[in-house]
Amino acid sequence: MKVLLRSDVAGLGRTGDIVEVARGYARNYLVPKGLAIEAMAGVTAQAEAMQRKRALKAAADQAEAEAIAARIAGVVVVVVAKASDEGRLFGSVGVAEVTDALTAQIGLELDRRQVVGEVVKEVGSHEFTVELHSEVAVPVTVEVQAEA
Repeated sequence: MKVLLRSDVAGLGRTGDIVEVARGYARNYLVPKGLAIEAMAGVTAQAEAMQRKRALKAAADQAEAEAIAARIAGVVVVVVAKASDEGRLFGSVGVAEVTDALTAQIGLELDRRQVVGEVVKEVGSHEFTVELHSEVAVPVTVEVQAEA
């Protein structure tokens, strides 16, 4: 049975795609949940409109991500943590601390899943990556300093 997807469905397709699925899957899951409608004769124009809308939204999202990337490019974020005299941290600095520091110092609200990097256990300069969009990633330098 051919259906027009009204929203993205993992493992099946994206909004506006016309896909072939089992009749029971369409009748019992996709259509009742509002994820798809049956693809009839005049549905191709609607599918093209959905795909254009999806492309415009993706372009707008990418442009917004690039604007934010330009704003945070080259920024050094400072995180203060307790450390020994040798520069070894008593805890660690990870994605959560970097995300909080970006929010506090730059005013950038991010989800923790958008920040990628290794857990830091020493004082110094370290690199983390902020993934703002599937095609836009910005390296951010994190300066870990010992608490005075």
